[in-house]
Amino acid sequence: MLTLAAALLLSPVSTPVESPSSPAPLHGSLLTPEGETRAAAVIIPGSGPTDRDGNSPQFGIQAATYRLLAEGLAERGVATVRIDKRGIGESAAAGPSEADLRFSTYAEDARTWAAEAAAKTGRPCAWLIGHSEGALVALAAVAAKPDGEGDKVCGLVLLSGAGRPAGVVLREQLNALPEPLRTEAYAAVDELEAGRTVADPPASLAALFRPSVQPYLISWLTLDPAKLAAAYEGPVFIGQGTTDIQVTIADAEALKIAQPRAELAIWDGVNHVLKVAPAERAANIATYMDPALPLAPGVVEAVADFILK
Repeated sequence: MLTLAAALLLSPVSTPVESPSSPAPLHGSLLTPEGETRAAAVIIPGSGPTDRDGNSPQFGIQAATYRLLAEGLAERGVATVRIDKRGIGESAAAGPSEADLRFSTYAEDARTWAAEAAAKTGRPCAWLIGHSEGALVALAAVAAKPDGEGDKVCGLVLLSGAGRPAGVVLREQLNALPEPLRTEAYAAVDELEAGRTVADPPASLAALFRPSVQPYLISWLTLDPAKLAAAYEGPVFIGQGTTDIQVTIADAEALKIAQPRAELAIWDGVNHVLKVAPAERAANIATYMDPALPLAPGVVEAVADFILK
């Protein structure tokens, strides 16, 4: 039987890390294997106030998806940096005003973290593991690499990521609105997609189309994940669950069609936060609140196998 001291020596090592940034540094956690580090990766959070562990306490989300993924990968020799995005957690002071935020900011941060993860682990490059909207961040990061910048990204792992432009998904969500509000909402999306701000959005949709967020929406709506995947020449893994109530199998298949070289894994009975869950909405969402519930069998193994092969 292992003594407590011996068991602790066999545990992955967690170290706080930071990345220089303006107006304040970005913060994250580096989790390294207890043995040889065979690869390094950065886990990129999804949309909203999602922290480095994959939680959004403001919304009651405590799935701990990113912490569980990092721990599983460390057991297989993959070191990870999981991050608090700008304005969130310990990176709160690095958040710009809403009016100044652009999607490209997150892409730039992902590239910076890849270089940081590679340097901290002694690896030549790091993988970008993007979850949910983080998958689009990863795709944008490799598409917008400035001339002369060293390429520190090994490849992409896209988990529960959209395969269609945000405008398409947004219109689907707005389709349930009654008329004439639906037509007004569609018109606002049309304007933003064209790169124009909307002076007088419908009052009942002011939260979605508020003036301060419109520049960010414009920068987001121009991105087509399938086109970005098609243009990327590095290795790509696409992972999608069948009981995901936020992103569909059609999204994963759209990415695969766009980039035939990609490896596609469809996990039966797995939801958006990568846990075993039924399709029934209430029970599905209940898994978002349970950090003790492990990731679905096969998820960590598939990601690790792809990264290490």
